[in-house]
Amino acid sequence: MSWKNKTIVLTGATSGIGRATALGLARLDSRLILVGRDAGRSEETIGAIRKETGRKDVEILRGDFARQDEVRRVAGEILERTDAIHVLVNNAGVTMMRRTTTPDGLEATFAINHLGYFTLTGLLLPRLLAAAPDARIVNVASDAHRFGALDFDDLQNEREYKAMKVYGQSKTANILFTRELARRLEGTGVTVNALHPGAVATRLGRGSGALFDLLQSVVSVFMKSPEQGADTSIYLASDPAVAGRNGRYFANRKEKEPRPYATDAALAERLWRVSEELTGCRYPV
Repeated sequence: MSWKNKTIVLTGATSGIGRATALGLARLDSRLILVGRDAGRSEETIGAIRKETGRKDVEILRGDFARQDEVRRVAGEILERTDAIHVLVNNAGVTMMRRTTTPDGLEATFAINHLGYFTLTGLLLPRLLAAAPDARIVNVASDAHRFGALDFDDLQNEREYKAMKVYGQSKTANILFTRELARRLEGTGVTVNALHPGAVATRLGRGSGALFDLLQSVVSVFMKSPEQGADTSIYLASDPAVAGRNGRYFANRKEKEPRPYATDAALAERLWRVSEELTGCRYPV
């Protein structure tokens, strides 16, 4: 597959797995548009790409996916810059040790990790359809979904907040979203797959408290590097071997079966309806 004259969009691109994914994708001969929240880390990422690949043409946009208006603004800027998008990698994510709400009044982990994916993908979908027949959407999920089945009576986790469960629920949402979107995209030439990057030493959750930061520093020696964690994202985004595979869940470049509640078609369709209500985003498929 030639990457000449193709466009890749990557979110959460300025730290951890996202930064490693950006460096890997920058080695392809394609246009690369990155999205990051922090100005300083954005500049550092661009500098690292220039140093390691020699590329000076990588574009970066700033946006805070805790805000739906910011997701829409970023999507608008990408739409203005592109006629077709060949790969969208949804990687931006957080884990919050304490319940936090966004400016839209939504629980932050669910809002950023799921609704951010949902809105951005829906707004960019016309450009992905324009890039068919081998356009790809890659959603970074996690085996942490095994800690959290969705509770539709408390999606905002107002009754009880347990950080790992809430994070797991957002990752379950990523997989259910992938399944329902794959069903809707069948036959369009656009595919969507999700992945588990592994237990990776990243900044995810940093700043949630001194005890959490200390614990993460201790266990990080047993974790994958960000480069290892980015490998399956890069594989799903670029390898010809996965062309045409749709609605699957991968780990270490191999298909893996998620928990049954993450593959339930009725739950996927219900989550889709709720996501439309919460974001106002309507898909063209």
